[in-house]
Amino acid sequence: MTVETTLFKALADPHRLAILATLARAGQEVCVCDFTAGLPLRQPTVSHHLKVLRDAGLVACERLGTWVYYTLAPDARERLAGALDIILPEKVRA
Repeated sequence: MTVETTLFKALADPHRLAILATLARAGQEVCVCDFTAGLPLRQPTVSHHLKVLRDAGLVACERLGTWVYYTLAPDARERLAGALDIILPEKVRA
């Protein structure tokens, strides 16, 4: 599977998009418990979605005690823009 495929597969779920949007707007790390309060999902499902996003390199996490806190990966925007440029180049060459 290509890097681009992994990225777009991670984005193919509306709950994962909501998680990414929350992290993009957050000024600080977000606890997994905060996602369960804001999504109609239970903690194991939220954790699964976060793992998919982490495996795609879109989120980063840090464990503090028993809690895990998430942030948008530092290069997430650039990686997504690069993937879009590959599949939707500005100029199509004939």
